[in-house]
Amino acid sequence: MAHYLVTGGAGFIGSHLAEELVRRGEQVRVVDSLITGKRHNLSHLQGVEFIEGDLAEIAVARRVCEGMDFVLHQAAIPSVPRSVEDPVTSNRANIDASVNILVAARDAGVRRLVYAGSSAAYGDTPTLPKVETMPTAPLSPYALQKLVAEQYCQMFTRLYGLETVTTRYFNVFGPRQDPSSPYSGVISLFISALSEGRAPKIYGDGGQTRDFTYVANVVDGVLRACHSPGVSGEVINVATGGRVSLNELFATLRALMGAGVTPEYQPARAGDVRDSQADISKARRLLGYEPTVTFGDGLARTVTWVKAAAAGMS
Repeated sequence: MAHYLVTGGAGFIGSHLAEELVRRGEQVRVVDSLITGKRHNLSHLQGVEFIEGDLAEIAVARRVCEGMDFVLHQAAIPSVPRSVEDPVTSNRANIDASVNILVAARDAGVRRLVYAGSSAAYGDTPTLPKVETMPTAPLSPYALQKLVAEQYCQMFTRLYGLETVTTRYFNVFGPRQDPSSPYSGVISLFISALSEGRAPKIYGDGGQTRDFTYVANVVDGVLRACHSPGVSGEVINVATGGRVSLNELFATLRALMGAGVTPEYQPARAGDVRDSQADISKARRLLGYEPTVTFGDGLARTVTWVKAAAAGMS
């Protein structure tokens, strides 16, 4: 039995990681500031140690790393629009906290830290799919912050011998993704609007594409990155390798949910990329990773969860 720290573990992806670790019988500690995370995301799990705290404070980072074998660093303010509006707060959460957790993990003798990177680092280069060797070109403070933090990870590996791996995410979706925030993922926002009979907003013409990745695939990729040999210092895409437009996404969800509304188109948002698609050959080669849940199956599971959650609240 190993000891795992999941930073941001009360959030969307972090809570799914904690859930899978508990299922595997591991010891799990979660730290979360609850700025975007929610305690109830962990309420169904037994034996998880929860610490409320801000990793931008070094004392908190040192406290939570003590006695840990592995750190899954998911904590962030994961929003392009929010970073554009408030780059200082975003920087504190995404860079300052990351440097603190790296220092604390190094000093605590953590065996490996897996960092949640972002496909936003690739920017809007027209080449598809995005491969890890491509030049980076961040378009927003968020994208730049995620890139800087992954470079810090690689630097800590080279300078101090702390094993780190960055898993770059591509538009992750699934149960427990919060639809109540305007910064939430587009799928949770679409489902929320359709379930309430509202017209969801599409920024731009809807032709922009994303590599939508169901959260169970990401959990599998992160835990493989945690334990695969010979991958320290690597940056690895974890996605499905597909590409779906927002218009296609909307049409699929509308059919799944039996809704009759049409979307409301808005001007494109600053900092958003046009197209995104991952090359996952490196993850296949180094991690033995293969996405197990398709886009369609993931959407169906997510809609089922939303309906069940709504029924439970009524």
